[in-house]
Amino acid sequence: MLGVAEKLLGKRLVTRIGGETTSVVICEVEAYGGADDPASHAFSGPGRRNRTMFSEAGTLYVYRSYGVHWCANVVTGPEGRGEAVLLRGGRPEWGSETMIARRGRDDHLCDGPGKLTQALGVDGGHDGLALSAGRKVWLEETAEGPPESMRTPRVGISRATERLWRFVAVGVGYRSPHGTNRGAL
Repeated sequence: MLGVAEKLLGKRLVTRIGGETTSVVICEVEAYGGADDPASHAFSGPGRRNRTMFSEAGTLYVYRSYGVHWCANVVTGPEGRGEAVLLRGGRPEWGSETMIARRGRDDHLCDGPGKLTQALGVDGGHDGLALSAGRKVWLEETAEGPPESMRTPRVGISRATERLWRFVAVGVGYRSPHGTNRGAL
């Protein structure tokens, strides 16, 4: 799971929604384990809200955070394990005008998990999609290759905060609103 999280940095996340194609280069992610991670949605086992998290690796798990923002995750563990990586932020690449229209602003388009999904047009209807299918939401390699990264504690959680399971790309023109050097190794 942690290896997959780090390897997601520098990948392109592409959406083709409503006739519009948008993409970002992933620059910030957080890993969430299954039954051994009290900060994870999978900690108490599968349920109606989190069942996609227990799907096979490469599935998109989308959930509503605090009833306000959609958040997108890549399922990473074997089926039934409940491991996923939250896509926390990215650098806009294609379709900036569409992202601006979806967000209603031209700054901070994708520097947070809710901002990222809104800019890309991802919502609960995309939960359970196979990211390899390449129809509505998918991952691609970039010519840039994997960036240098830093590991830090996860943010926005109250349990298992000491785990250095947040990965942030450095030197790629992306600034996390949570900083890149907080608790870095």
